[in-house]
Amino acid sequence: MVRLRGVNLGGWLSQIDAIKEKDPVSFPGIDTHMETFLGKDDFAQVKEWGFNHVRLPVDYYLFFDDQEKPDLGRMQNIDRAVRWAAENSLYLIIDLHECPGHDFAETTDQPVQKLFSDPLYVKKTEKIWAFLAERYSDQQHVIFEVLNEPVAPDANIWNSIKDQLCRNVRRFAPRNPIIAGSNMWSWPSTFNELTPVDIENVIYCFHFYEPLLFTHQLAPWIKEPEIKQTRDYPGDYGAGFIRKYGMVMSDGRWDRDRFAKELERVYAFRENYKVSVICDEFGVYAPVLLQVQLRWLEDLLFVLKEMEIGFSYWNYKNLDFGIISRGESLHENLFQYNNPDRINYQVLSVLRNS
Repeated sequence: MVRLRGVNLGGWLSQIDAIKEKDPVSFPGIDTHMETFLGKDDFAQVKEWGFNHVRLPVDYYLFFDDQEKPDLGRMQNIDRAVRWAAENSLYLIIDLHECPGHDFAETTDQPVQKLFSDPLYVKKTEKIWAFLAERYSDQQHVIFEVLNEPVAPDANIWNSIKDQLCRNVRRFAPRNPIIAGSNMWSWPSTFNELTPVDIENVIYCFHFYEPLLFTHQLAPWIKEPEIKQTRDYPGDYGAGFIRKYGMVMSDGRWDRDRFAKELERVYAFRENYKVSVICDEFGVYAPVLLQVQLRWLEDLLFVLKEMEIGFSYWNYKNLDFGIISRGESLHENLFQYNNPDRINYQVLSVLRNS
């Protein structure tokens, strides 16, 4: 497969609650949002910008009931995304952003997510994937990502579950590529604990937001006090800070060389097992000073290109990271969006040249 270069379509069929929270007065309702937030022209725009794929995050509870029965009316939104991607010669990653018993955004608040403590939730997730994989298995441009940012108490638990999920998808989709990430929010530092799946055509993903103390500085949804401080890049972030299960993040000095060092485990995994890898989320919180954002982005993309690793930028539109920002009152006065299209052309330029 060619090196994947693209964007995430977060906030369309996932994290709709976050869209509503930012502008509750103008929120049109879930179904109208799905029908109007993005459309065919957005897929054409992504293609025109020079990218070759989109990653489509999907929250299961918007499309399936408690018994994993699909809502066929809402499923048409995914159908349209699959069709629009094909019409624009784009690969499309269907990313199960939340599954029964696992919500990446709530992992710091719950001792252990149910997916990792109750086999019932693995079975529920398998039923969802059985439906999705069978429905789109004849679409050669569709790639299935089994779960976004797993956070298990032990890597072996996630390795076992991801193997189950990948094999389950393969039963219903014999030829489509499958994506699986490493444990602990798919951080590259956990690739030394990741195990390959014993089936072919699996791509392994990681997400890159380090140093989190920089990329998410002042972000209101992160509760750790260390995040409530303005920081520069490159920079030294001292001892960093501790998140779930004692995982240390953002410690030490961060620059282009550090990025390369952080990806050594990913590179070693790829070379050892002769597999493909992709960075399918990365970005900087929009209010961070733009010229500093660009330094971070240029350094990371330089390293990804040198290592021939593909990418999916977070995010195409809104959700505090968008190339496009429309209807986000919090960011309406940011310099980078001060143009008729509300497009961050500076970030877009860096991405297009990478």
